[in-house]
Amino acid sequence: MFLGHYGLAFGVKKAAPQISLLTLFAAVEFVDILWPFMLLFDIEQVKVTPGITVVTPFDFVHYPYTHSLLMGIVWGLLAGIAYWFLKKDVKSSVIVGLAVLSHWFLDFVVHIADLPLTPFSELKVGLGLWNSLEGTLLVEGIIFIAGAYLYYANTKALNNKGKWGFWLLIAFFLLIDIFNMFGPPPENSIPALFVSFAVLQIIVLSLAHWVDKNRAPLR
Repeated sequence: MFLGHYGLAFGVKKAAPQISLLTLFAAVEFVDILWPFMLLFDIEQVKVTPGITVVTPFDFVHYPYTHSLLMGIVWGLLAGIAYWFLKKDVKSSVIVGLAVLSHWFLDFVVHIADLPLTPFSELKVGLGLWNSLEGTLLVEGIIFIAGAYLYYANTKALNNKGKWGFWLLIAFFLLIDIFNMFGPPPENSIPALFVSFAVLQIIVLSLAHWVDKNRAPLR
């Protein structure tokens, strides 16, 4: 899942306006930020196999340390604890931890049966929505649009950067999603994948920080 994760982060901002959008984006994508490093050091493995699903050509061969349910719980706990040390806010820390854990459950909807439950078991699960392009577009679109609307409706632009920056961020997401869905498969090279994933995350997180600092929660 791509847009759905960010849609959830947008929506959470309504319930937790004290947490920056940058933090929420980083939380819901935490394991995907960590994952390319695991690939680069050959701790986890992925292959580009066009046709393995309708939506994505990625064959997630081995990624139990970032994408298993058990490790999702562990990463969520660690992220929540780290946030508490920084902010001393229990409610926000719990939300950040749950945002990290949410990644597994949203991925569970779209992935085929390749998501591990623990690093110590061969059992893998997934509902396989990626086998339906229409279903994926519908589900991810609903989550993303709903979340983006909640963020937009419950914040106000402080200046033109806040006004137009939001729409720039939305347009960037849509362009990337269209490319992911309908563009050519990526190069089957771990260094190339690492660079592309890293650049994408840097752009998204930078835009999130820029937009959010130019918008303020409605009181």
